[in-house]
Parts: sequence; structure tokens; C-alpha cells
Amino acid sequence: MTLAKRLIVVVGPTGVGKTDLTLQLAKALDTEIVSCDSRQIYKELSIGTAVPESWQLKAVPHHFIHTHSIFDYYNASKFEFEVLAKLDTLFHQFNDVLMTGGSGLYVDAVCNGIDDLPPVDQEVRRQLWKEFEEQGLTFIRRKLKNVDPAYYDKVDLKNHKRILKALEVTLQTGKPYSSFLTKPKKQRPFNIVKIGLNRDRAELHERINKRVDQMMESGLLEEARAWYAHKHLNALNTVGYRELFNYFDGETSLDEAVELIKRNSRRYARKQISWFSRDDQMAWFHPDEQEEIMAYFQQEK
Repeated sequence: MTLAKRLIVVVGPTGVGKTDLTLQLAKALDTEIVSCDSRQIYKELSIGTAVPESWQLKAVPHHFIHTHSIFDYYNASKFEFEVLAKLDTLFHQFNDVLMTGGSGLYVDAVCNGIDDLPPVDQEVRRQLWKEFEEQGLTFIRRKLKNVDPAYYDKVDLKNHKRILKALEVTLQTGKPYSSFLTKPKKQRPFNIVKIGLNRDRAELHERINKRVDQMMESGLLEEARAWYAHKHLNALNTVGYRELFNYFDGETSLDEAVELIKRNSRRYARKQISWFSRDDQMAWFHPDEQEEIMAYFQQEK
């Protein structure tokens, strides 16, 4: 009898220790790792995205790390398509494949499927961004409320990117963005086992703060400076780069920028935990509980 193929998903907040644990699990299961990190995918970025060390990448083959350029348009829908194709190949060789990262939307795209949205019209996008930059968040909120009140009622009104995305689709198609969000759960030809990693809040915050200090020592300032001229790109609109770009613009001191990276990383970690906690299929562990995690995998076969 052929064993059922399993995608083992290991998620958790930034700094929790996913990389070290997943390496150990991959060795124990004799398999490979698919990264579901929406920033590690960019080949120009390494330090600020916490790409695994070269020895770690050599110890276990990783996929979807440094595979695309910051100049490429990329999204969760493309990730879903490309990862499913890669998994089809990997499952010919392995019964279990590990997928790890902290990008909740990318995880959901692979596990559940993502809504089929029309391609973005770049002119519509440019016009909306110009309106946002010139007239602010309140203006685009009001615009969304007028054209799609259903989505306005449930979107995070502090998240300008989601508001702009909804406006792009609505203005381009003439249909409310909410009408595209059918949330279909697509069937996958493999089983999915999910575990979430977490730590005590104070412990996690300390790890995040130390990691930012290590990034700065490793050359994050120089990495950010190298791509400063392209700071408008979506790939660079992320914690670690955004704060240093503000420093280059003279808006903060370097010390203030580093403290903001730490603060914003902690805030992002809280959002990640909140996102993954809504999944009732997630089993939670401390990263040090490797034996318990392996026992859970055996139980879920």
C-alpha cells in the first residue's frame, strides 16, 4: 500500500526558532524544505529577511529562497501555483515534505487555495497610489466605503495596502472586490499537518531584539543602503528596510531606526500569532519540544 503524502507545515512568529527546528525535523524525516516566507524569496535580500545561513541551506535542500527578484511582480496566487508544481515533483521522491515560514497568506494559499483575482492594471495602480500619497489614508478609506461597503466593514482600515488592492480590483472590473472573495477551500492531493511554534512573550521579544542587533552587526545598514534607490518597490516595503530608509531620509537617527525595527518586528510577531491562532487545525508547541512534535507527526499519519 502506498503511504499517503503529507505536507508538514511549521509556522510561527518571526524570531521564534522555525529555522533551527525545521532543519532538525527535515533530517529526522529525510526530506526537503519549502520556504513560505514572502521576503526570503527575493534574491537581492538576505540579512533583513533572515535567510538561513549558507551551511543550513547546504545541510538540507530549501526551495523558494532567492528564487525571484525584487523587480518581479509576485503575489500569493503565483506562490500557490509554483509551490503546488514543486510539491508534485517532491512527492515523487518523499512521502513527507516540510513547509515553513511566517507568511500567513502564503501558507493559506498553498493549503486552502486563493481567490482568483483579475491581473492588476498598472495604470489603475499608479493612479490609486498617487491619490493615497497626496490625499492620505482617510481619502482611500472613504473611496472604498463608497464602492464596496461590504469589504469596508471587514478590512483592517489601518492597512493601506489591502484597501488599495480592493480599490484596484473594484475600479478595474466594475465589480465590488468582496464579490471575488468566495473563499473556496480547494482539495489537495496530499494530507496536511500543521504545527505552530510559540514562546513566552518576554522570551520571544528578547529573541527578536537580539536578532535585530545581530542583523545590524551583519550589515543590514549596508544592505538597505544598496537598495535605497528602489525603496518604492513593494518587496522593500517591509520591516527592517522601511525604518532604515526613513533614517537615510533624515527622518530619524540611526539609534531610533534600530529601535523602531525592534518595535515593529514585535508588532509583526503579534499579528502573525493572531493570524495562525485562528486556524483550528493548528497544534501548538514550544520549539524545544522536538520529541513531542515528532510524536505528533507519527500520531497524525
